[in-house]
Amino acid sequence: MNHSLSTSATVGLLAPLAVLLLVAFGYPLGLVAWSSVYVDGVFTLKAYQNLSGSTLFYRVLGNTLQISAVATLVSLVLGYLIALHLAALEPRRRMPYMVLVMLPFWTSILVKSFAFGIVLGDNGIINQAAGLLTGRTEKFELMFNRVGVIIGMSNFLLPFTVFPILASLLAQNRSLHRVAEIMGAGPIRIFLRITLPLSLPGVLAGVLMAMTLSMGMYITPALLGGRKDLMMANLVDIYTRQTLDWGLASAIAIVLLFMSGILIALLLRVRRAEGLGV
Repeated sequence: MNHSLSTSATVGLLAPLAVLLLVAFGYPLGLVAWSSVYVDGVFTLKAYQNLSGSTLFYRVLGNTLQISAVATLVSLVLGYLIALHLAALEPRRRMPYMVLVMLPFWTSILVKSFAFGIVLGDNGIINQAAGLLTGRTEKFELMFNRVGVIIGMSNFLLPFTVFPILASLLAQNRSLHRVAEIMGAGPIRIFLRITLPLSLPGVLAGVLMAMTLSMGMYITPALLGGRKDLMMANLVDIYTRQTLDWGLASAIAIVLLFMSGILIALLLRVRRAEGLGV
């Protein structure tokens, strides 16, 4: 009896959320999927056929994968170093630094992308500081190219790599490190044989989250990138607003959704395996 009541209460509590998700996400997503196969009043796969023969689509797909991979790698390296430092701190000292890592979440990505113009521009902080220190008049090209896109995306992705890795590091049994030290292992050997292998689930989770988010980036490539740095989301915007080809734009969105869905499925599998202690 109690079990049936608890089940009914759970269903009752989750029903409003399920309806909200269905209306806010399911319905628009269904419209996009329908628009990709129903063009000019006819059910057709013409949009997907056009994509399969489009050199622009493959070029932008390659850009998306390359930029996402590099931004994920940069955020992973920086995130691992930050997580290592945070894991070595006492809990009371760790909290302020964790707040600093969370700061990017408190600012709109649009505002941050504009702010990077002040830092990375030709007359930005970095170029002015370099000119004062070295006396050089040449400017570092840090905006409207792939460098600016990578910097902006890495800034956004950093918290998504720090916290999964930090969770894996904090879950490690510290006695393993002490035993290794007693046996004569140095810091590098301990890191390579104990710390790094045990933190791999957090690393993989961070990589999958960062890769999933970066593949759908729109604002950062649009504001900090150049013509050669178009990503999938930017291509959807071009077909939607400039060429007005809604069928092709919807097909690209569905392809991007499918790719992101594969990464999310892998992420859920990693989290489930981590929870089971596999």
